[in-house]
Amino acid sequence: MKVAKLFAGLVAATAVAGLMSGAASAQELTGTLKKIKETGTVTLGVRDTSIPFSYLDDKQSYQGYSIDLCMRIVSSLRKQLGMSDLKVLMNPVTSATRIPLISNGTIDLECGSTTNNTERQKQVAFAPTTFVSGTRFLSKKAANVQTLADLKGKSVVSTSGTANLKQVVTLNADQHLGISIMTAKDHGEAFLMVETGRAVAFAMDDILLAGLAANSKAPADYVISKEAISVEPYAIMMRRDDAPFKHAVDTAITGVFKSGEINNIYKKWFLQPIPPKGMNLNWPMAENLKAIIAHPTDSGDPAAYAVVPEAQKAILKNKK
Repeated sequence: MKVAKLFAGLVAATAVAGLMSGAASAQELTGTLKKIKETGTVTLGVRDTSIPFSYLDDKQSYQGYSIDLCMRIVSSLRKQLGMSDLKVLMNPVTSATRIPLISNGTIDLECGSTTNNTERQKQVAFAPTTFVSGTRFLSKKAANVQTLADLKGKSVVSTSGTANLKQVVTLNADQHLGISIMTAKDHGEAFLMVETGRAVAFAMDDILLAGLAANSKAPADYVISKEAISVEPYAIMMRRDDAPFKHAVDTAITGVFKSGEINNIYKKWFLQPIPPKGMNLNWPMAENLKAIIAHPTDSGDPAAYAVVPEAQKAILKNKK
C-alpha cells in the first residue's frame, strides 16, 4: 500500500514537473516565435506579379521560388515549435507596403523579390541570400535601348518603393540625362506602361523583367538591356532585433542549401516550364549564387556579389 502511494506520488510529481517544464518553454519564447506559437499562424507577405518568385497563377493561387523557400521555413518552424497544425496565411504586399507590414507585425516573413541592402538593414533583417539579380531596362526592340545613356531625354518607369527607382533617380541627376521618371504601383502596371507606349523603358531586376516579358502577349517584341546599373541580392525579409526568429529562419534556409534541395527548387522555377503559360525562363544558376549556397551570407554590400554583371552578361547572350 505504501509502495503504491509512493509510486502514485512520483507519477504526480513527474506530471507536474512536465507541465512546469512545458510552461517554462512557452514562456521562454519571445518576439515572432512567441507570436506564432500564441496565434497558431505564420503570415507570409506575397506578391501578385513577381514571376517566378511570388505571383498569382491562373487559378489565383500564390506560388513561386520564394514561396517554396518560405514553406521550407514553415516546415522547420512546425518542428521547432511542435505545431504540426501551424496555419499559413498569405498576405499580399507591394514594394511600397512590404517593409511597413513587416515592421508593424502584420506579416512575419516577406516571400517576394526583395533586395537586401545596407539601407534596408536599418529597418528590417534578412535571411541568407537566395538569388542575385541586376537592375536593367526592358523596352520594345524598336526603341533600341541597351544602355542608360540610350534613355537620355526619354521616359522610364519603375515600381514605387524599389531600390531600382532610387538608382534611376540618382543616376539621372548625376549624369544630367533629362529622363522623365514615372512610378507604378506594381511590376504589372509598370510593364503595361511600356506595352502601351506610355514609357520607353521599365527599370527593374533583370529576372523579373524576363518573367514579365515571357508572360506577355508578344514576348518577341521586348528586349532587356545589356548594361546592368546595379547588383541586387534577394533575400527573405523579417523583423529586426529578433535574434531567435532570425536564427530559426537562417537555419532553415542553410538547411535547404546543405541538403542540396535548393538545386531542385531552382530547377523547378528557372529551368523548367512554369505556370500560367508553361513558359521556361531558361535562367541558369550564376556562379556567384553557387558560391553563396556553399557559403551562405546575408550581406547587403553589393561588393559581395561583384561577379554578377559578367555572369548575367553570359546569360543574356545565351538567351538571344
